Amino acid sequence: MNARKIDDQFSVTGQITPEQVKDVAGAGYRAIVCARPDNEEGGQPSFDDVAREAERQGLQIVHIPVSGPLSEGQIILFHEAMKQIPRPVLGYCRSGARASSLYATLSK
Repeated sequence: MNARKIDDQFSVTGQITPEQVKDVAGAGYRAIVCARPDNEEGGQPSFDDVAREAERQGLQIVHIPVSGPLSEGQIILFHEAMKQIPRPVLGYCRSGARASSLYATLSK
């Protein structure tokens, strides 16, 4: 996992596996936002598999799948989630770009 820190509250990375979730918790993250739809490519871990391990590690996790341009609904869901989940947060998708785009909407 190669997390890129955006600020003290949010970092982004590419796809994580259930096996990496323990490292996410160990790095001090308290929540995860997944912006990647399930079944985007072969061999990709499902959100449910990552979520089960996140819950075992005491992390909150939210799934806001983004495919294509951000929609108003996805932005609203992200803003609501960010009001409720503890910080710092790790956002992930295939490359980190969609998770980063969601976070950028908070400053608008």
